[in-house]
Amino acid sequence: MPRNKSGSANGGVIGKTNKTSFGKNKVTVKTSSGNITALSGTRVVQATLVAGGASGGSNQGEGDGGGGGGAGGLKTFPSVNACGTIAVVVGGGGALANYTCRKQGNPGNVSSLGSACVTGGGGGGAPPTAPSGAGLPGGSGGGGVPGPGAAGSGICGQGNPGGGGQSGSPSQCGGGGGGGAAAVGGNSTGYPGGSAGAGGAGTDVSPLYPGTSLPNSGVYAGGGGGGTYCRNPGTNCAGAGGTGGGGAGGKGAQVGTAGTANTGGGGGGAGGQTPNSGTGRNSGAGGSGVAIIKELNKASGVWSMQSQFQAKSQGTWPDGSVVLGVNVNYLVMAGGGGGAEGSAVGGGGGAGGYRASGYGPSPLQGTALLANSLFKGTTYTVTVGGGGSSYSKGSDSIFNPGGTEGTDMITATGGGGAFSAPVGPGLAPSNANGGSGGGPNYNGSYPNPFGTNPSTHSVFPASTKGLGNTPPFSPSQGNPSGGGGFNDNGPTSHYGGGGGGGAGGVGGDFNVGPGGNSPTPLHGGDGGIGVGTAINPSSCVGTPGPCGSLRYFGGGGGGGAQGAYDSLPPIRAGIGGYGGGGCASACRGGPPNPWYPRTANAPGHCGVSGESGTTNTGGGGGAGGKDAGVGPVPGPGVGSGGSGGSGIIILRYPTAVTGTLTGPGCNTIACAPSSTKVATFKATGSITFS
Repeated sequence: MPRNKSGSANGGVIGKTNKTSFGKNKVTVKTSSGNITALSGTRVVQATLVAGGASGGSNQGEGDGGGGGGAGGLKTFPSVNACGTIAVVVGGGGALANYTCRKQGNPGNVSSLGSACVTGGGGGGAPPTAPSGAGLPGGSGGGGVPGPGAAGSGICGQGNPGGGGQSGSPSQCGGGGGGGAAAVGGNSTGYPGGSAGAGGAGTDVSPLYPGTSLPNSGVYAGGGGGGTYCRNPGTNCAGAGGTGGGGAGGKGAQVGTAGTANTGGGGGGAGGQTPNSGTGRNSGAGGSGVAIIKELNKASGVWSMQSQFQAKSQGTWPDGSVVLGVNVNYLVMAGGGGGAEGSAVGGGGGAGGYRASGYGPSPLQGTALLANSLFKGTTYTVTVGGGGSSYSKGSDSIFNPGGTEGTDMITATGGGGAFSAPVGPGLAPSNANGGSGGGPNYNGSYPNPFGTNPSTHSVFPASTKGLGNTPPFSPSQGNPSGGGGFNDNGPTSHYGGGGGGGAGGVGGDFNVGPGGNSPTPLHGGDGGIGVGTAINPSSCVGTPGPCGSLRYFGGGGGGGAQGAYDSLPPIRAGIGGYGGGGCASACRGGPPNPWYPRTANAPGHCGVSGESGTTNTGGGGGAGGKDAGVGPVPGPGVGSGGSGGSGIIILRYPTAVTGTLTGPGCNTIACAPSSTKVATFKATGSITFS
């Protein structure tokens, strides 16, 4: 029987040869409505759709400027069933609002692909003379204006609300900026000045389509800037358009600028002054939308043996895995260490290790989990570490145990437990080292127990301290503890433990001066401060701190303190650091006499046991105290050290991604600003992306 020549050339495998490249899916950009013809084997596509932006609000009489137009809704649909001829609708921008009508801006139009659809932007508000009104809702909302006021709302997952218009007298104020895909529109300011709000920023989708030439470099859906009465020469008081095609607002008698075509940008609001002639105060029109389609699967055909061999050799042969395609930011916070018991005038527990990307102090931001390191359909385990009991180290928190550290796995180390320091300088026990170090008791600073000058016995640089950032990561995951110490100078004796290290700073030393100096106030070592972050702005996570807009994690526990019976001035126990660090209780010693009450707990803390670190902050536990009582009246005795606070893991990613959780009900997913979602794990569970 004759041999098939083409079959012989392909190892006996016959059929239509498939020459399509591996893993480099075809991308089509549509800037107007129409059909695309998919490859014959395509069954599923990824689509980024941007609807048309709205126009800004117009103005007719002398007074306030118009609100900026809202950007068109933007959303990436990771998996849409599609094959053959695929109909794509690209929404047009809203037409400009003519000043002769003095009205709100016109909404943008929807963009769609099959069942996937996004909503046009909401029109900008018009100043308060009929027909006028507030900003309109849409994919992103239109900017508000003084008087009727309210800004338009946006759709979660597609955009954001517009900014508000501030009233003033006389009515020479600016309109609010239109909302953008990544940010709320800016608010205007009242009279005098009358500066208008800027349009909300758009979103850059280019990382989803590497190597593809995209309109406006892939940055879409910026809100339109608000218009303003202000006409001062050289004063830039009109609202700027948001990045992603938003048009600038008008200044004085200027018209608003149109949103950029094929970006879904909102149009600028009209200026607030009467023009000398012509159509001086129309608003800017909205920009038209865009659709980007990526064909994910091509199932038919026969791969040539040469193509197979080449792909396998290069590691590009498809194995069914689909990369997530977006970066994921994280906060991984380990459990805090436990504080010392009250019998030792001991130290505070160290905070759990802090690992983060994208949010929080920039020096502590690591690299996000990158788009090509996570995969759709894969279930990732999320382990939340518990806090340690008295003297015990906290437990590690880990995203994706068993992965590759720094690539698809992030580990934060449990905080060090407080410890009884040896007499004389030396290394802390391993249990005291961790994300942040646990604090020593009072004798951790004694450099020479047989010295000839007891007045110098105090806190020294050689003091034994619990080490932070152990094992080491870059950026650092924590800090060392403070040092314990005492002052035994003459009739007055003071003792204090070191504060536990915090995620944002070292633990505090026992506050007493060398050579017998007695600073006021005397106190045990305060816990090191934690770190503030906006990765999840909800008040249900973390604790308050110095910056009201942030939530704090990883405060160190406070160190204990004791004043002898003749202690003067008074002495207090250490305070826990911002971010859930527990406060310490005082150790009250000496025979009954008038000075006895002069040793006090940390402010706001009562009882003989140390305060535990706050749950789900990774805060260190405070040192316990003791109270034997006064005269014949017994006290509560020796208190336990506070336990460390449990850890937490938070993931933040674009709304285009769907996350499915398993585990306790305290683990949640919620919408967050800038078209993102936040997955919060307060207990061990898992997440699957799609």
